[in-house]
Amino acid sequence: MTERFGARLRAAVDALGPLCVGIDPHPSLLASWGLSDDVKGLEAFARTVGEALAGRVAAIKPQSAFFERFGSKGIVVLESVIRQLRGSGSLVILDVKRGDIGSTAAAYADAYLDPASPLCADAITVSPYLGFGSLRPIIDKAQQNGLGVFVLALTSNPEGASVQRARAADGRTVAQTVIDEISQVNAGVRPLGDVGVVIGATVGETGHELTDLNGPILAPGLGAQGGRPEDLRAVFGSAVANVLPSWSREVLSAGPEVAALRAAAQRARESCASAIVVTA
Repeated sequence: MTERFGARLRAAVDALGPLCVGIDPHPSLLASWGLSDDVKGLEAFARTVGEALAGRVAAIKPQSAFFERFGSKGIVVLESVIRQLRGSGSLVILDVKRGDIGSTAAAYADAYLDPASPLCADAITVSPYLGFGSLRPIIDKAQQNGLGVFVLALTSNPEGASVQRARAADGRTVAQTVIDEISQVNAGVRPLGDVGVVIGATVGETGHELTDLNGPILAPGLGAQGGRPEDLRAVFGSAVANVLPSWSREVLSAGPEVAALRAAAQRARESCASAIVVTA
């Protein structure tokens, strides 16, 4: 890659609007599309979402777990999806939430952030809860190859608060320490750093400082999960211009017709763009 992930994401958002759509083939979604809950149904679902949205939204986020549950054949489908999407104009954010130490972290980096790998994406999601420093091999590999990393910070699941909002000896929350570490990695990078955070769109006013983050904010939870575009300012404040809102079920449930998927994505994009432009 000749251009860093942050710059490519900024260009994609400027061209296509602030929207990431998940590929989350839940069994219930497969059923609602009239597809079987097997590899054949998985392949048809993923192929249709790609056909409908590739090059039409800034980012597409396959959820690896829903492919992994079918074993090696599901991974083959995931590899095919990544090939289909990359180069379309939509960036691929692979939702894998990996995190480990030492050589294992390096192996995850090789799997998802090495251009020689069939699973290489434009960015991946990772967990920092073995210590932010444990992510160094993953971040280094991403930066080496012009790719990105989204680090979990404030997730919308209720169980997350007991860890993420716990306070360290210096009074900062665990989530704030993660945000501050990312701010250091992104310092001075223009137009946007390559390391971002994941903050749920449903967490409400966070009480966390995002001003110096200088990186993208992946905000899942809009639509069916209860998040609303008009709430983005309350959650993200002055950092709202760097938010990449993520919609899944509300867009995907419009399928299986390609035109209906495109229309649902267009509605979501317009709602988010209006909220972000008005409040940025």
